[in-house]
Amino acid sequence: MKNLKYLALGVLFGIILTKSEVISWFRIQEMFRFQSFHMYGIIGSAIVVGLVSVQLIKRNQLTTINGEPIVIPDKKFNHGVWLGGLIFGFGWAITGACPGPMFAQLGSGSGAAAVLIVAALAGTWTYSALREKLPH
Repeated sequence: MKNLKYLALGVLFGIILTKSEVISWFRIQEMFRFQSFHMYGIIGSAIVVGLVSVQLIKRNQLTTINGEPIVIPDKKFNHGVWLGGLIFGFGWAITGACPGPMFAQLGSGSGAAAVLIVAALAGTWTYSALREKLPH
């Protein structure tokens, strides 16, 4: 029962994704063809909100609900970041979905999203199995 709030937040997030047309394959294709600003505006807004949120967390030394300090460690750059980003972007362009909207697509009745979810899980499993063998 205590996790019901997370289910409610997930449903709300799915409704927002659906209403903003972020889960629309056509909107995603428009973005990758540079035919519309819609998705760039949404992604840009999310980046700004994320940047402001992280700065507020760091500057005000905010804590979790349990009173534990929130620690955001610095990230080290490696070449796997841009290579992974390219693979992610190509997959996004080809399938018309990234991990967040896949579940909203499934919930809105797109049966093909089930295939994408299975493929994403297989990719995640493959990465976890090969992670130690990949260059750092």
